[in-house]
Amino acid sequence: MGGGFLLSVLCLVAHAIFYDVRAEDPYFFFTWNVTYGTLSPLGVPQQVILINNQFPGPNINSTSNNNIVINVFNNLDEPLLFTWAGIQQRKNSWQEGTPGTQCPIMPGTNYTYHYQVKDQIGSYMYYPSTGMHRAVGGFGGLRVNSRLLIPVPYPDPEDDYTVLVGDWYTKSHTALRKILDDGRSLGKPNGILMNGKNGKTDGKGEPLFTMKPGKTYKYRICNVGLKTSLNFRFQGHSMKLVEMEGSHVVQNIYQSLDAHPGQCFSVLVTADKEPKDYYMVASTRFTRYSLSTVGIVRYLGSKVPASPELPEAPVGWAWSLNQFRSFRWNLTASAARPNPQGSYHYGKINITRTIKLANTVGKVGGKLRYAINGVSHVNPETPLKLAEYYEVADKVFKYDNIPDDPPATISEIKIEPIVLNITFRTFVEVIFENREKSIQSWNLGGYSFFAVGIETGTWSPEKRKNYNLLDAISRHTVPVYPKSWAAILLTFDNAGMWNLRSEIWDRTYLGQQAYISVQNTARSLRDEYNVPDDVELCGVVKDAPKPPPYTI
Repeated sequence: MGGGFLLSVLCLVAHAIFYDVRAEDPYFFFTWNVTYGTLSPLGVPQQVILINNQFPGPNINSTSNNNIVINVFNNLDEPLLFTWAGIQQRKNSWQEGTPGTQCPIMPGTNYTYHYQVKDQIGSYMYYPSTGMHRAVGGFGGLRVNSRLLIPVPYPDPEDDYTVLVGDWYTKSHTALRKILDDGRSLGKPNGILMNGKNGKTDGKGEPLFTMKPGKTYKYRICNVGLKTSLNFRFQGHSMKLVEMEGSHVVQNIYQSLDAHPGQCFSVLVTADKEPKDYYMVASTRFTRYSLSTVGIVRYLGSKVPASPELPEAPVGWAWSLNQFRSFRWNLTASAARPNPQGSYHYGKINITRTIKLANTVGKVGGKLRYAINGVSHVNPETPLKLAEYYEVADKVFKYDNIPDDPPATISEIKIEPIVLNITFRTFVEVIFENREKSIQSWNLGGYSFFAVGIETGTWSPEKRKNYNLLDAISRHTVPVYPKSWAAILLTFDNAGMWNLRSEIWDRTYLGQQAYISVQNTARSLRDEYNVPDDVELCGVVKDAPKPPPYTI
């Protein structure tokens, strides 16, 4: 009997081990060789950044809860990091890939990113977060598909395409960086690219995509550019918006959509027109200059070129603001989990803190700087997260060094790291106040938030009565129009150090960014992972002994 009992126990243990192995979410492994190369996207030979000899970089195709392991070999002559915009890195800001969370990958070395796309679906992008590398490549699409057991609120498309649009400069990243380091503005870009190419309307180009007559296709559009909002549209076809930054949305029909820097969305397009070639068009918005590009979509078997007559772009930012207000969360659709999106009633949670962030521009020592509440961020030699984990934060930065409510007039700018200390699991209101005449685009790492209000003028508490507290989209970027404000609401329930930045990259480089520290004060593995064993150390923690690990 004793032997039978022991055998039963061993069988149960073996079953449990087998179940754990089988139950672990799938792993996908990638090796990236990052190098320079010479290409001519705008007809002028220039240095670009390639990943495995690809420009743009390879598309990462994953499914909710997959584990992504990417071994990055840096064969550039400068330190390098990659960030995964929109991926929330639950409990794992170590993999966020920004200068505030990890030491850079030095030339001739490699580092392995390991993260899980936990409880997410949607269309995202990755790009280098160091210097001005993003200006010359290293970017690509990152898609997270729904698991098979989770219903998607539209029929499966015939195919799924990624469209990367963005402004482009013909100068090298080092030349662009020197312009900014010298305190000057980048000026206007030289052109617009679509999937790394600048198309012409002469009807002679090769198609980027093909469509079968009568079939419906999914297009994931991302603005990977440095600074310019773009309008995207299809010649002769309407677009049904179905997803935006990880949220299923109310499926409205649009003839064109504004894509701000750092933003991604998905549309369905049905091939229900005359079988021939058609253009996708991307053109600049809110600028004094006009730049555009096209890409060909070919009906299968077509030999009829696209018409050179392109659909017109909208005019003015009021149109864009009204379009933004038309976006709504699909309350009945399930996203990464079986429960409907609308089961989370964010509008009924009490606000515990209000933070107002005003972007400003000025000069320090005669050089151009961008700031938040009068402070222009600079990255210290020691990454902020490592300083905090190794308990030497006081040697590297100060917490809450900008006020929650900035003065109406900011006359001076000082340069230092910006770190906001926000209490774990509190529900916070953040107001972005744009005091300038140009549009802004903000991104928050580690989270999605509810963009509940955008209006012209100045925010006041009375404006809360105009908030959308029912079906605002959960997203990670938000535009702020000239002389306007935007309000977001979120629960800071993801412990770590998270980058809040302008997606207009020259502004980011020159200080319009901050970090938000959400501390794991309990030092519990339930709330945050320990520092990875293979993490590179630098700055004041380079030779420091490792602190006691987090425990259960």
